[in-house]
Amino acid sequence: MKALLLSGGTGSRLRPLTFTGAKQLIPVANKPILFYAIESIRDAGIVDIGVVLGETGREVRSTLGDGSQWGVQISYIQQDEPRGLAHAVQLAKPFIGSDPFLMFLGDNIIKDGVRSFVNDFKNKQCNALVLLSEVSEPQRFGVAKLSKGRLVGLIEKPSNPPSNLALVGVYAFDHNIFNCVNKIQKSWRGELEITDAIQQLLDDGFYVDYRTVESWWKDIGKPEDVLDANRLVLENIPKNIIGALDDHSNVIGRVQVDSGATIVNSVIRGPAIIGQGARIENSYVGPFTSICPNVYIRNSEIENSVVLDSAVISDIETRIEDSLIGKNVSLTWSSTRPRTFRFVLGDQSQASVR
Repeated sequence: MKALLLSGGTGSRLRPLTFTGAKQLIPVANKPILFYAIESIRDAGIVDIGVVLGETGREVRSTLGDGSQWGVQISYIQQDEPRGLAHAVQLAKPFIGSDPFLMFLGDNIIKDGVRSFVNDFKNKQCNALVLLSEVSEPQRFGVAKLSKGRLVGLIEKPSNPPSNLALVGVYAFDHNIFNCVNKIQKSWRGELEITDAIQQLLDDGFYVDYRTVESWWKDIGKPEDVLDANRLVLENIPKNIIGALDDHSNVIGRVQVDSGATIVNSVIRGPAIIGQGARIENSYVGPFTSICPNVYIRNSEIENSVVLDSAVISDIETRIEDSLIGKNVSLTWSSTRPRTFRFVLGDQSQASVR
């Protein structure tokens, strides 16, 4: 069995972070989102992975390499522009051949992985298996229509959803999906929808079954989704302090301090992660915060936030909360008069001042 990992989305709802980088490489608990998908696929016993690339393909390819760091073999499939998930399946036909395959959207994190899902597909001998989860806003997703416990239809982003069961972005198919993909037409969005291809499987009399997520799942589409996923992942981290901690600092609860990180006269209250080479001075880092490598925080307080590589936070008088701070951002307080706020913010940035 092979796997098809999609990493071609533009990440428009995560701008400005995705103006300069791939959305699937945004870190959650200091690990790129895409890494969680690769680990889930590997742990399900699949080692032959095709990664579908989009406009950020060069960055993704450079980060993932040949897959050897995970013990898998990665092949790359370039999609010239976003034309839908079913179009990605079309492009992957030479890679997949006649093998059954797992399809995994690279901006998803599933706590329990997909091992049981893959095993169910193999044992059930169905033509397709889809993973569903209850959601509060089903109109944002592909939604399942059930009748007497059986899957009878799928609708992409419906204005009037038939249920609250959304497609999670994990599917398993046999070779029959390729004929169905070739039969469908572009949707109102101008894309070939995987929901239409699965509906075609149903219409052609093939057996499509479903499973539901047993624990939690996050689709990383918006900034608040990054913070939610970060909280969920940090809930399960072990305490592990490798970096330097001086005698005037205090680490409370489940905290990871990576090699090369330095904590000086500060309080770190977990769950939290302090990345390699980060330096925290005279500061407080509160629960559910991920500090990425080479971040510098001085005379400041922060919690429930994600701070990306090489950012600087210095002398901020008010505690920072619920924030997503990008790479190389400099957030400092000036004591000069007159007292004013000065910002340099990119397109679609958000700032709240109180």
